[in-house]
Order: sequence, then C-alpha cells, then structure tokens
Amino acid sequence: MPFDSPDINLGTLLQDVGQGKVQLPDFQREWKWDDPRIASLLATISLGYPVGVVMMLETGGDDIRLAPRPLAGVADGAALAEPEQLLLDGQQRLTSLFQSLKAQQPVETCDPNGKKLQRWYFIDMERALDEDGDREEAILSVPADLKLRKDFGRVTIADYSTIDQQCAEGVFPLWIALDAAKVFEWGGRYVAGDADRVHRWNAFYAKVLQNIISYTVPVIVLKKSTPKEAVCIVFEKVNTGGVVLNVFELLTATFAGDRKHQDFRLNDDWRQRYERLAAKRVLGSVQNTDFLQTISLLTSYARREAHLAAGKDSAQSPGVSCKRRDILKLTLDDYLTHAPAVEEGLIWASAFLTRQHIFTEAITA
Repeated sequence: MPFDSPDINLGTLLQDVGQGKVQLPDFQREWKWDDPRIASLLATISLGYPVGVVMMLETGGDDIRLAPRPLAGVADGAALAEPEQLLLDGQQRLTSLFQSLKAQQPVETCDPNGKKLQRWYFIDMERALDEDGDREEAILSVPADLKLRKDFGRVTIADYSTIDQQCAEGVFPLWIALDAAKVFEWGGRYVAGDADRVHRWNAFYAKVLQNIISYTVPVIVLKKSTPKEAVCIVFEKVNTGGVVLNVFELLTATFAGDRKHQDFRLNDDWRQRYERLAAKRVLGSVQNTDFLQTISLLTSYARREAHLAAGKDSAQSPGVSCKRRDILKLTLDDYLTHAPAVEEGLIWASAFLTRQHIFTEAITA
C-alpha cells in the first residue's frame, strides 16, 4: 500500500502541529478562514461530527524534498524542528483548530468582509446542552480583551476576562478543552459545591467536552516513497480548497529544499526573468510552466546527447520530452544550467519576429 490511513486523536494531532512534527510544504497557500467559519467548525467538533479527511506526506523520501514551514499560529521555535509529515490537505481546518483549541492565544482571523480580527472562542454550556438548540449559536466569538460590547464599543455587555466571570456566565473557554488539568481546575471553580452546577457540569463534560477530547481525525499518510508526480496528482484531486497545484509550485517547494543552494527561490528567479521577458510585447504571455517546459526539452536533449556520445545503444537513449513527469524530474542544477539560455533564446526569438514584421514591439491603439 502506498499510504496508511490511521485515525488520530485530535489532541495528539494538534500537539504534533505545535511541536513542528507536522508542517506545511512551501507551496501551500496562506491560512484564511474567517470568524463564522471557525465558529461553525468548532460547533461541528463539539457535536462529534466528522469534518473530513486530512492528508499528509511522510518526509525523508529520496524523490521529493520539500521546503517546510509551520502552520499559522505555531510558535517560532517549531519552525526549527525537522517535520515528520507535511500537510497536503486540511490546512484550513487544522490551523483553525490549532489556534482555537491549542495555541493559548487569540485566533488571528477576519470577518466575512476581510476585516482583521482577534478572537477567543467559548461555548455557552446551557445552550450546548439544549437538545433542541442550534449548536452554532452556542459558540461565542469574543474579542482579544475577552469583553463583548455594543454601541460601537462604548458599552460592555459581557466580561469573560476571569475564570470567576466565565463560571458565573456559564461560558466555557474552548482553548483549554484539550488541557486536562485546566479543564478540571475550571470545572472545580464552576461547581463550587452547588448541586445544580455539579449536575450541569457532569452533563456538559459527558455530552460536549468529551466529544472534543476523544475526537479522532481520519488521516491519509502518503509514504515517503511517493514520487513527485503522484503528489501533484493527489493534491489536485483531493485538495478541498479547490486549488490546483501546478508543476511550478511543486518545483518551487522542491528547489527550496535543495541543501546545496539554500538561498535560491524559484519564485524570485522567475519574477526577475519574467520582468525582462515581458518587456518584449510578444513574450508577455509566456507562463512559468512554459519556461519550465523549455528547460525540460533542453535537459532531456542534453541527456540524450550524452547517452549517444558515450557510444550507448541509440534505441535505449532517453527521449526528448516536456511532459509533466519530465518537468518534475528537473533538478535545481538542471534549471540553473539551462534557464539563462532559455531566456536568451526567447528574447532572440522576439527580436527575430519583430524584424520579420510578424509582431511589433510598440502597442498600437
């Protein structure tokens, strides 16, 4: 089997995220879930309902080495850790859950219009225990100072800044839900010898908190022997964000993991080359993948010529090709060897076409 499919406890998974054992490959987009979506996710988790599969890739493979980075909200020290797995699908969900349930700091999010927010998340115990209630309405999103306000912030309507005030209002802080010691400390303060509160706390723990504590996430772990082409295809097929991973992005992450050229960044190199190419009108539509295809042709041609020059059987010589699998086999040395010639050739072709009056450099009205 090219993959494993364990169910992993949510607390264990988020702990691995916080320690840097699970990180992102460099091609992943930034985390961007808004406040209502995070609240909805927390409501789903508190009910014990599934939120989808997470997919990861084992690190340490010979065919693919990707530059890693920690999930948003993870402490800086985790970036120094060597990841054991890279997250291919599930970034938005795991980042939201890590920040709201594990990070012990306000979640950096935004409202539906994109305005930046900092939020803590609570769950209203009474609403959560209402069998006819809407669980999403039980999730409370509270500003960083732990106070709810109205009238454009002039009037404070609720203050949850201390445990005593949280207990008085019956709102449980979700960011301690996976910390057993803090849960029982909070529960003890909430109960305070009150029989009704003992009953409510026991019910809340059994029917709500236990769903979070025992929650398991189905995970597909691609083995480190998985080839780059397979990673690219799998990402395209399963990524729930609907984002297509092209070969340029995967090579960007692969080249960034090249230990011999640690300062090289494919995105930066291409940006500089494209600025020079786009100065020629006919080359303005050249894409990064077009550039890589050309490099693949030159690289595979050079391999073929080297094969023939060595007197080897021509019938067994490598083909000249620029299919996706060929591009994904490119090394950073291949790119650095041929990229200058490709750029020079494209600029020469632009000048030739201009001299032949096929294209003009000037844009006419």
